[in-house]
Amino acid sequence: MDVVEFVECSIGRWRSQRSGHNLAFSHFEEVRSTIDIVSLPKTAPEVIELCKSSEVDIAQAVSPFQMSWQGESDWDNDEVIEGSCVLVPIPDLDNLKKGKLLRSQGYAETIAAVGEYQITEDGTFVLHTEYDRAAAEEKIWFGTPNLRFRVSLIKTSDGNGVLTASFSSEIRSLSMEEKS
Repeated sequence: MDVVEFVECSIGRWRSQRSGHNLAFSHFEEVRSTIDIVSLPKTAPEVIELCKSSEVDIAQAVSPFQMSWQGESDWDNDEVIEGSCVLVPIPDLDNLKKGKLLRSQGYAETIAAVGEYQITEDGTFVLHTEYDRAAAEEKIWFGTPNLRFRVSLIKTSDGNGVLTASFSSEIRSLSMEEKS
């Protein structure tokens, strides 16, 4: 699997259940959410702007997409967790299995971020992103075409300590036509 295939497999609506552990505060959180992943054309203004702000030639981009989410946490029943970000893979020359991932909004900090990705032999997408005050490591893999798993770690900026750890299982929502 390469990054183009990975993005194609990820397109759709996903129901997610995430268990998160904040190790710094000894806190456990359960989040249920809906995640929508849609393809974007390279000509979309938000894709062009993200490439420009990251000083990347748009011609290097492959399979841009937008991810939107809305969910609820058991930690604060009144708060709805929602957001959206644009993601643009920039593979290494001649290798779609590793490269950079531009994000309009990061995972550990809500600012634009550039991470390094690789796809392992078993098809696991591994993303490392360095931020000012932390580093994120995320692994995503498919159990079946309609079931995927995600593990995320937020580490101290020096990489020696883990601040949060989470595990998500995500099930693709199928339309009635797809179920038959």
